[in-house]
This record gives sequence, C-alpha cells and structure tokens, in this order.
Amino acid sequence: MTPGGAGVQHHEADTAGSVGTARPAGPSPANDAFEATAGQVLAGYLNTRCGDFLRSLRLYGESGSDTAAAEEAASALRCSARRIGGSLHTFRVLLDPVWADQLRTELGWLSGTLAQEYACTARLHRLVSALGRLSGAGPAGAAAVPRSRGNGEGGTGGAGGTGDTGASAAPGALTVGASRAGALLERQLTLARTRAHSAALQALGSSRFHAVADAVAVLASEVPLAPVAGAPAAEILAAPQSAAERRLLDAVSVLPLARAAHPYNAEALIHGLSTPSDGEAQDAPWHQVRLLLRLHMYAQEVRDLGSAPEPVLAEAGRALDRHRDAAEAAAAAANAARTPRIAPATAYALGVLHADQRHEVEAARYEFQRIWQRRAATAP
Repeated sequence: MTPGGAGVQHHEADTAGSVGTARPAGPSPANDAFEATAGQVLAGYLNTRCGDFLRSLRLYGESGSDTAAAEEAASALRCSARRIGGSLHTFRVLLDPVWADQLRTELGWLSGTLAQEYACTARLHRLVSALGRLSGAGPAGAAAVPRSRGNGEGGTGGAGGTGDTGASAAPGALTVGASRAGALLERQLTLARTRAHSAALQALGSSRFHAVADAVAVLASEVPLAPVAGAPAAEILAAPQSAAERRLLDAVSVLPLARAAHPYNAEALIHGLSTPSDGEAQDAPWHQVRLLLRLHMYAQEVRDLGSAPEPVLAEAGRALDRHRDAAEAAAAAANAARTPRIAPATAYALGVLHADQRHEVEAARYEFQRIWQRRAATAP
C-alpha cells in the first residue's frame, strides 16, 4: 500500500524541522511541566505524536513490497492517530472545539479503516489455530499469518488464547467438520481481508486522507489553543484527566465483575451458545471499558509528558484486548455457522469453535477482574 508518494514527501518536508526530534514544548521533567501553561504541555505532547504520525506515514509509503515493514508502519500510524484523537477528545476544553471534533472524527476514520485488514488476518489465524487445537491437529496453514492485532500498545492475545479453555471436544468428533469449517472460515475472512485491503488503498489515495495528513502536519508545529490553555497546567489539566478517569470508573462499576470472578463461567457460556446475539450484546460494556481505559491512559501520557502508563493499567488493557479478539472471533464463527446448506459436521465444528472462543471471553473477563481488584486494593 502506497499512500501517494508526493503527498507524503510534502508533509514530511513541511515539518522536518519541527518533528524530526519532536519533544514536548516547555519544560521536559514531569515535575516542571506543571510550572508551564496547560497549552504548552498539551501542545508539546501533540507535537510529538504528530511527529510519530508523519514518520510512520513516510515509512509506510517507503515500504513498497515489504509486507512486514508495511504492517509495522501501519500499526504505528494507527497508534499515533488514536493518541492524537484521544487527546483531542479528553482535552477538548483547551482547544478550538470545532476543529478538535472534526480532526478527531477524521483520525478515527483513518485508524478504523487501516485496522480492518489486519484484524481479519489475525482473526483467521486465531480461528484456524483453535480448530487445529480442538481437533487434535496442529494449526496447519496458519503459521504465516500474524498472531495478534499488534496495536503498538502492548499487543493482544494469540490464536490459542489461554490454552486449555474447557471447551474441548473429542478429536475424532471434529476431524471431518474441522477441515471444512476451516476452509469456510478461510474463504469468508480472506474475502473480508481483500475488501478491507481495497478500502485501505482507496482511503490512502483519497483527498480525505490527504486533508487529514495536512491537518496533522500543521498540528505538528501549531496547535489551535483556547484562551483557557494559557492558565497554569497544574490548575487546568487535572479536571479533564479526572473526568476521563471518572468515566472509566463509572463504566467499570456496571460490569458484572462478581460474575466474572470465576474463570470459564458455565452460565455465561451456555447463555452465549443458546442465544449468540445476546451473548455478543453483553460484550458491549466491556468494549466500552476498553476504549475508556485507553483514553484514561492517553490522558496520563499527557500529564507525564509521554511516560508509560501505570503497569497495572497496561495489564488491564491487554486483558481487554484479548476479550475483544475472542469476542470478535466467536462472532465470526457464529456468522460462518449461519451459512446456508453447510454440512452438519461443519456446523458442529463451528459450534464447538464458537464455544471455545466464548470460553476465552470469559477467561479474559476473569483476568481483568483480578487485575482491577488488585488495582483497587493498592489505590490511595
């Protein structure tokens, strides 16, 4: 994928002097940052993230036929876009609100479009590997497919997830259906991946994309701040950060953590198998917590001038990434099982695969519950 070489060179050339070694504007030590204005701290963070975005864009354009380099650059590009968009959302009060909302929307579009192709690839690997494990065969044919979505922020669960999920079936009962189920999943997800690849190419060659790149290039050196951003950082930054944390805590408070306190929750699994759509609907609050946790960690990065977030938050984020991956894989298995006129053995294998991935969902919820309980016990 080549996002228009001339446009990339233009964005890099215009900002080479400001983003080549971009660092936060104003004082760099964290304890000195709050002696600066809120605008200086936020602008410094955004300048750095925009530099990351533009460098990733250049590397992506230069990757050519090197698939691994293209995937790495695309992952870094998505990561930068999410950080910029998250900061525009959390610290909107410090910025021109109309401009911030528009750029955040466009960055979300870009990140989401670029993520789809790799998500299909990772989902296919996960499901084919799980079928091989459940049927007693190795994950044949899946070795060349990336193991995880790799978002640049700690990674996600691999194809096998937590290993023994409790959804195993007798290998002989799956032998015939597993191969056909794997072939069906490969056809469906390969088609989805091809469409996502075409959509990404179209997006990267569009005027909409170049407008986003232009906006980020300008943002790398000039941030449209609101008058309130001239106040000391210690007085202004705390409120948006606290609001982001409060939204996260409120979202966590409605999760059924007591139910998630036991791994491989049999009741939840049975419910998910009997009514898959209901089971998937129950995933939505967990996905929301994952997004809010990400915004909270980005707000901490602004406060700490790009430092890594709390280790326990990163660990919780990885658990929710695994939850997301397993939930989406289960949905793909359920979708394949709805294919008209498939053989009973194929439908059976897909049902076992769906159950296996729902077990992974429950295991990830259990892990998050343990991590969050540990964090709550050590909170001041």
